[in-house]
Amino acid sequence: MGINKEVAIMKKRTLMMGVFSVLLSLIFLGGCGTNQNNPPNEPPNNSEQPAQEDMLANCLAYQENTKYVYEGQGNEYASFTTYVDYFKGDKVQLRTNNGGTETVRVLGLNAGQMIQLLAQGETYYREDLTQSSKLNSNGEVLLKEPLTKGTSWTLADNRKRTITNVDMDLSTPAGAYKVIEVTTEGKDNTIMDYYAPGVGLVKTVYKGSDGYEVTSTLSKLEKNTPLVQQVKIYYPNIDDGKIHTTNIPLSFKTNDITKQIFEDEFKKQAANHGKLIGENVKIKSLYLNQDGRVYVDFTKNFVTEMNAGAGYEGMILQSIVNTLGNYYGASEIYLTMEGEPYASGHIEMKKGEFFKVNMDNVVEG
Repeated sequence: MGINKEVAIMKKRTLMMGVFSVLLSLIFLGGCGTNQNNPPNEPPNNSEQPAQEDMLANCLAYQENTKYVYEGQGNEYASFTTYVDYFKGDKVQLRTNNGGTETVRVLGLNAGQMIQLLAQGETYYREDLTQSSKLNSNGEVLLKEPLTKGTSWTLADNRKRTITNVDMDLSTPAGAYKVIEVTTEGKDNTIMDYYAPGVGLVKTVYKGSDGYEVTSTLSKLEKNTPLVQQVKIYYPNIDDGKIHTTNIPLSFKTNDITKQIFEDEFKKQAANHGKLIGENVKIKSLYLNQDGRVYVDFTKNFVTEMNAGAGYEGMILQSIVNTLGNYYGASEIYLTMEGEPYASGHIEMKKGEFFKVNMDNVVEG
């Protein structure tokens, strides 16, 4: 993302109302099957419904490769979209975009509870965080067994969260659902969320003590729809000695590996520009480290397949560095070949030495 765009987004984000922050903390719960004939806190009848652990797992049954579209009322940020970035075992990584910012969350199951393991704002890059060291097993409890009306628990901020209804009929623009209602009571507001089995959130309602109300309702499910990000790719041009940019739409399906998407794109021949890597070169790893730098590791044939003079080699490297730096919002890139610092005969990097994003020789468009 360019600097100007990032500044604009930061300005928009500072204008967000506090109420939407509260709403956003709840929008990633999944739908659960329940049985309204069971009295509060009484174990379910296994002959009538799945075991509790199966029901809780159903709460994470978000639909892969589907764009969730929500229409909002009462706040400009109450409308948003949600995608499933990754679905790994008992964890799901969800991405929401409300027009002002993108937030990524990881939800997981543990000891009969659904827990928010990670919440990370302004995450415009796509990376698998389901195994991140940032995951917090003591995070906010979003749902807990038994999944019956009356089950209640207290959050760390002293709000009370309760399953207040089950098998409730609810109609939305996306369809009619049997839902479970979860109510969160705060000091000055009440939030009610409605979830459908195998779908997830279908509606949320925020009610302030002053009568202020905000709603977000599922309006449609766009199946077989990947996440599409407009990514600026930098290419060297040997004719004018400049680095040129092209905005490319990159598509990500659920569980797609980001390094593979970039590897495929780097091998393409752009109009009037050279490729960034050879056909047989592989990106072995690619990630944004906690130090704020991007780490990328290529196979050793990166240099041999490049077959370039010193000047053009430098342009290729700078194009890769600028592309990855722009995508991840980083200024330094640690580029290695099978774990060793980059070395070609023309350019020799030392261990721990980073390439820096540099736009001095860039021609936009």
